[in-house]
Amino acid sequence: MADLSLDFEFKSPINKVWEALTNSETLGKWVMENNFKPIVGYKCQFQNKEIDLIVDSEVLVVDKPNKLSYTWVGGPVNTIVTWTLKEENGTTYLHLEQTGFENENVQAFNGAKYGWAYKIEELKKVLEEI
Repeated sequence: MADLSLDFEFKSPINKVWEALTNSETLGKWVMENNFKPIVGYKCQFQNKEIDLIVDSEVLVVDKPNKLSYTWVGGPVNTIVTWTLKEENGTTYLHLEQTGFENENVQAFNGAKYGWAYKIEELKKVLEEI
């Protein structure tokens, strides 16, 4: 199995970044339409109607504002996404781990790697707005 591990930095306060990760409306602006709620055990979906993609998720960990984890199951991908946040000297450090990719599914792994990097650019814009 392959794991995706990415690190990002934001000049926004940790609570603002947490809000962007957990508020359904805000998430919709940078990830996909969704009915997400930061409640352990909550089952939700992320939808991208343009490419006919539905991702099923179940919230696994909510440790505000330090850690958020949920399943990410759609198409050939059955993974777990974990966001870890920490704030130092006015900078919020965001670590993304997506675990559980099948080794033979290089396309899904590379798609996720590219996709999250793109989505984080969208997140930066959203953080400026909220």
